[in-house]
Amino acid sequence: MRTTNDARPTTNERNTPVPPTAVIFDMDGVLIDSEPIHFEAMRALLAGHGVTLRPVHEASFVGCTDREVFRVVKGHYALAPSEADLAAEWIARVVELLGRPLVPLPGVPDVLHLLRRAGARLALASSSAPAIIAATLRGLALSETFEFVVSGHDVRAGKPAPDIFLEAARRLDVPPDECLVIEDSFNGLTAAIAAGMRCIVVPCASTVGHDFRGATACLQRLKDLPRYLSLD
Repeated sequence: MRTTNDARPTTNERNTPVPPTAVIFDMDGVLIDSEPIHFEAMRALLAGHGVTLRPVHEASFVGCTDREVFRVVKGHYALAPSEADLAAEWIARVVELLGRPLVPLPGVPDVLHLLRRAGARLALASSSAPAIIAATLRGLALSETFEFVVSGHDVRAGKPAPDIFLEAARRLDVPPDECLVIEDSFNGLTAAIAAGMRCIVVPCASTVGHDFRGATACLQRLKDLPRYLSLD
């Protein structure tokens, strides 16, 4: 994976950086390292059904909706409850765990506030369920930060399909090519590219090994974004 702190966005004829009209953030792995929370909830859920969690397609799950994840999990572990019931149980466990003090990733919330001061419109596009999004934003004190919040439950297909980013652009009333997506996963990058949007990848510990070819840039930390956009 190539990372850069020196790349710059598209420039106009005067070589002046052209900032995005809107910035659409993923949540899990971008604003918070939520993988340990999700893992703990999954382990407890499966233990309650008498099975032990073992590796099962974790990399391909990143960025997917809970309904897509539990379609695979149900079959893999031969669980009796429906996909919907399993997902609902897992969501409830995650929301409970999100009641603990949450630690934002470096750059949160300062980078988001800087973008807003610079005139960028902000939206959140997360595959997570609405209850998980609300609990996370509440725990990070970001509930009022985004103009629009789109959940994977709001669209027909989750990432790597472009639906969630196109819906965010529709709500913002901003053309896709004027949107910049901030993602941490291959599925999220693929979705952004399919939506016709620029995408900057900021990998988290769980996604650092993903294939990010095609990204506008890969940054080591979210706090490097203002320099990339020439806002610092």
